[in-house]
Amino acid sequence: MSHPRRALITGATGFVGSHLIEYLLAETDDAVFACRRSRSNLENVAHLSDPRLTWVETEITDSLSMDQAISDTRPDAVFHLAAISFVPQSWREPEQTFRVNTQGTINLLESVRRYVRNGGETRVLIIGSSEEYGLVFPNEVPITEDNPLRPLSPYGVSKVAEDLLGFQYHRSYGLHIVRSRAFNHTGPRRGAQFATSNFAFQVAECEAGVREPVIRVGNLEAKRDFTDVRDIVRGYHLAVLKGEPGEVYNLCSGRSVSLRWVLDTLLARSRVKPRIEVDPDRLRPSDVPILQGDHNKFTKATGWEPKIPLEQTLADLLDYWRGKVKKGA
Repeated sequence: MSHPRRALITGATGFVGSHLIEYLLAETDDAVFACRRSRSNLENVAHLSDPRLTWVETEITDSLSMDQAISDTRPDAVFHLAAISFVPQSWREPEQTFRVNTQGTINLLESVRRYVRNGGETRVLIIGSSEEYGLVFPNEVPITEDNPLRPLSPYGVSKVAEDLLGFQYHRSYGLHIVRSRAFNHTGPRRGAQFATSNFAFQVAECEAGVREPVIRVGNLEAKRDFTDVRDIVRGYHLAVLKGEPGEVYNLCSGRSVSLRWVLDTLLARSRVKPRIEVDPDRLRPSDVPILQGDHNKFTKATGWEPKIPLEQTLADLLDYWRGKVKKGA
């Protein structure tokens, strides 16, 4: 299969989903079936219009709704993005996090197993996270796919369960399932609750004079491996095309920077010089000190490498928020 003919995306209205739709419409001839809830915020996808794009109203936590979506669309490829992905939210709502991330994945895999006649050929990408690795010791960096999984948040635990469900359904039922563990990714349309985007949003508001010249932050010493979302969705497509079923792959830049470096890089582009204040509410019960990945396995399998420098990503992110603030968002 040179590329999927019918691609279904769960969580299609989200940050990554909107970029994945754009990528598939621009770079393939696929028919794209984009799942959304009746109450989904459509702001990220309002600009998308193409005869190959079909919206499918779906609720991932409702098995009957998922059955309907899969049986109606009969996809050749499934990109499973639907998730509660904000780590602090998982501390506040652990039960809901597991309902969406873990039960939702079971519903999807059961639907593919039961309702797609060529279920063994339908290619499913389970979108995991570097948060699965959790507690990482200094001698374990950079992190390979063989590193122990020691998740430190309800989100991380739910993603480990999702990851292993993908492996189990591949082994038990022969489904073509590839698992990814994407490290942090950012770029335009990233939600304001995430650190990089929140920094850019606060800078843009300070510049516009709608916020006092103060940037409120959490732990700036945490180090993360950031990749541009546009590189990540290109990687997801390659994972579906070339990934080995049953295998798991890291998608990352292979470089870690502190959140302090991210903030300093944004401030270097700012027209104002605000002061920095630590907000106790932004500190987590437990935090992962460093996440830095190794993408060699994925590169060998697919040829993928990140192309967009982080400095460019942050510049684009800041410009995105400047535009939003100017419009009064």
